Parts: sequence; structure tokens; C-alpha cells
Amino acid sequence: MTTIVSTKPYLIRAIHEWCVDQGFTPYIAVQVDERTRVPAAYVRDGQIVLNVGPEATYQLAMKNDAVTFQARFNGVAHNIVVPIDNVTAIYARENGQGMAFEPQSAPTSAADKPNEPPPDDDRPPPSPPPRGAHLKVVK
Repeated sequence: MTTIVSTKPYLIRAIHEWCVDQGFTPYIAVQVDERTRVPAAYVRDGQIVLNVGPEATYQLAMKNDAVTFQARFNGVAHNIVVPIDNVTAIYARENGQGMAFEPQSAPTSAADKPNEPPPDDDRPPPSPPPRGAHLKVVK
């Protein structure tokens, strides 16, 4: 049986191509976790926004499982690795048009965290991520 690949990487590549064709600067919003390779100094509240335009990246590869490239932060080159599951949006910096995605996390089970207490039901639910005016959520 064949595994069906998510539409998400295809949509990310399409929005990226549209941004570049229009002369816009494509940005991706990323949920940072242990699988994400980005400069920690630029991560805020577990998230980072990255310029993935041709002028800002070297050897950009947008594959079905990850976005990889080299970029300079404050003059220092870094190898960037972003799992596709961690991309929460791609949009044009100039007008905010693009697409947002539901955050996905690595699957966990009770066996992965046997000593973790059950969630506290008195906690307020987490705030949703900020959304651009023109972004559409895709599941």
C-alpha cells in the first residue's frame, strides 16, 4: 500500500513560488522543537520567523519532510533545518497574503511519559498563534 504524502509541503512550495514570482519576500513561521535547527538566540516564545527568499537563503531545499537552507544571522552562517510539520505559516512579508497551518507536534503516547501527571483541567487553554489577515488554516 502506498503512503499518501500530506499536501502541506506542496502548498508551502506553491506559496513560496507565488511570492517570488510576485517580487514579494516569502517568510515562514516555525514552531521550534528539538527537531528544528535554527539559531536559538532568535527564537521567541518557541517560535521563529524566517525569510526564505532567494536573497536570504543559500541552497534552499523545500522537500516533503523538511525545509533546509543556509542563512546568515548577524553575519554568521547557519545551517537551518525545519521539519515540514513545524511550519505554521508561509506568507508574503509585504502584504501578509499566504497560508497558515495547524501546528503539528511529534506523536506522543502515555508510554513516552509514564511519570508525567495528567493535565490540570483548571489551566486556561493556550492562546492561539497570531494569524495574518489573509492566512487560511489548513489541516
